[in-house]
Amino acid sequence: MATSFPQNLLDGYRAFTSQRLPTEQTRYRELSERGQSPAVMVIGCCDSRVSPEVIFDAGPGELFVVRNVANLVPVYQPDGGAHGVSAALEYAVNVLRIKHIVVLGHAQCGGIKAFIDKIDPLSPGDFIGRWMAMFIKPGEIVEQRERETMQDFTVRIEKAAIFRSLENLMTFPFVRTHVERGEMELHGAYFGVAEGALFVLDPEAKEFRSVRDGE
Repeated sequence: MATSFPQNLLDGYRAFTSQRLPTEQTRYRELSERGQSPAVMVIGCCDSRVSPEVIFDAGPGELFVVRNVANLVPVYQPDGGAHGVSAALEYAVNVLRIKHIVVLGHAQCGGIKAFIDKIDPLSPGDFIGRWMAMFIKPGEIVEQRERETMQDFTVRIEKAAIFRSLENLMTFPFVRTHVERGEMELHGAYFGVAEGALFVLDPEAKEFRSVRDGE
């Protein structure tokens, strides 16, 4: 084995095999034999602090997770390009028949910060800038900036990314069909890293409501 393989990962795997795996071995065997059938897909951010499996205390096979910079979903665009998020979405809906899609955003998002820092001008050679600009246009968000603190402004853009992804999900015909038939639901959520607080989108009020223990 290459000595450069991260030691903390090896230690973590050994802890997994000695502690968690024995309690879930039956579950893993069942999943290997009959395949996965999660009811929930989570579209989250790559950020190492925001793991959907940890936040929702999910076991193996319970969540179908796709992660990218700033938890973004593109519009439906069946062209000749390669579309990783769209491919995962198509598989989740048409093959796994998931019942819920959750777009999970979070505080202190590095992708959002990089986007804000480069709004004027947006660097054409920056991968993150190009990625973010496909979803959030500078002209759509700067109009209120002078009346906000930088913290409030940043939180607004972090939440705007969730709203945009939910809008874009409905451009996919197979998503729209299932939603309109009542066979699938779309959800937005926002995670506060420092406090570990979760806020769930109220679609009617278009506001994020705090989730507390017992509620």
